[in-house]
Amino acid sequence: MKQNCRIWIGALVAFLLLAGCARGTAPASPEPSPSESPGASASPSATAPPTASGQPGGTASASPSPPADEDPVAARIAGMSLDQKIGQLIIAGFEGKKLDDETKRMIREDRIGGVILYADNVSDVHGTVRLVNQLKAANAGNPVPLFISTDQEGGRVSRLPDAFAAMPSSRAVGRKGDPKLARQMGSLLARELRATGFNMNFAPVLDIDSNPDNPVIGDRSFGRSAKIVAELGLAEMDGISKGGVISVVKHFPGHGDTSVDSHLDLPVLRKSSEQLAALEWIPFQAAVKAGADAVMVAHILFPRIDPNAPASLSDIIVGKQLRGQMNYDGVVMTDDLTMGAITKQYGLAEAAVAAIDAGSDIVLVAHGYDNERQVFEALRSAVRNGRLTEARIDESVRRILTLKNKYRLTDAEIPLPNAAEIAAINKSIEKWLSALDAKA
Repeated sequence: MKQNCRIWIGALVAFLLLAGCARGTAPASPEPSPSESPGASASPSATAPPTASGQPGGTASASPSPPADEDPVAARIAGMSLDQKIGQLIIAGFEGKKLDDETKRMIREDRIGGVILYADNVSDVHGTVRLVNQLKAANAGNPVPLFISTDQEGGRVSRLPDAFAAMPSSRAVGRKGDPKLARQMGSLLARELRATGFNMNFAPVLDIDSNPDNPVIGDRSFGRSAKIVAELGLAEMDGISKGGVISVVKHFPGHGDTSVDSHLDLPVLRKSSEQLAALEWIPFQAAVKAGADAVMVAHILFPRIDPNAPASLSDIIVGKQLRGQMNYDGVVMTDDLTMGAITKQYGLAEAAVAAIDAGSDIVLVAHGYDNERQVFEALRSAVRNGRLTEARIDESVRRILTLKNKYRLTDAEIPLPNAAEIAAINKSIEKWLSALDAKA
């Protein structure tokens, strides 16, 4: 009798376990455990690629999305208004070293997804941290935290306060050809950025310095070899992301062979897809394979690929090639839409809508409050008039929120770093510089 009871109980337990497995619980959006470094996981997005039914990208995943109540990102999106979703698609810049009323309004009313700071926004270390904390405080009440971004590459593109020891250009590191040094560079950049409150860095540059007459890339590139740029660029990307800062690789599909500065006008490169695949794409394909968190797309016209739109607005280059052919499902963003390459050729509103329609998730509007307003209203109107579907907006919002969750971004106040903390970072930079100089 006892033996029969034990058999019956065992069968009942097995049945309940199988029933529990059948119900299952879908995994939440990727977040590292406290013991893991952000950026260490394989893919930054849990979203299926955009569908082929009128949307850029490849084939949708065969696996259905988990119900909203089992997926915190889906649940968050389900509770957002259209305006709140559109705000997440914008990273905006502002003028000056203080938080003005217009910037507060962009954050509080348009609920922009992030801000970008340039050298004109940065003062000393404490002043910069106070400004970052003011930006975060302005976002109070918004459950989605801000991207606080900048371009901290080293060399001539350095935005942080002078209190930090100067970092050399990527070319100086590329000449040594040592991925370990490039990874350490990324880690040091992340330490500087985190100390001043930044959580996103538009680096590394994955452009190949193939044109000596290039007025904008030059020593910002690791070198003229696709192999060197890929190896060192991915090492730096790894150092930045494992240091807790989101790395945005740039400028896809490759800005190294241009002879026009896209800040001033629209570069034109008469290269085919096959030519790009043989050189410019190599570092970006490697970054995609390595699980790059985000890719910035350049304002360059490739008339042999898409004669009607620059890369940043092209559904062929972003949607079919980056999203489809390369199977990239991370966050894609444009370079600054207020650059001359766009403003001299296209209307800002139309450019923003075209970029999202092509497959980008974020439009960068680095200058002008009125420009941010124009972009926000254009995207909202595009959904209301049917040019963009709300489902298309949701795809981008899911990627953005998944990335923010992955790095556990918050709008918590950043403590003011003391002199000892800055000195420790500088000591590490100086030690790294000594190793860089000593490397044969």
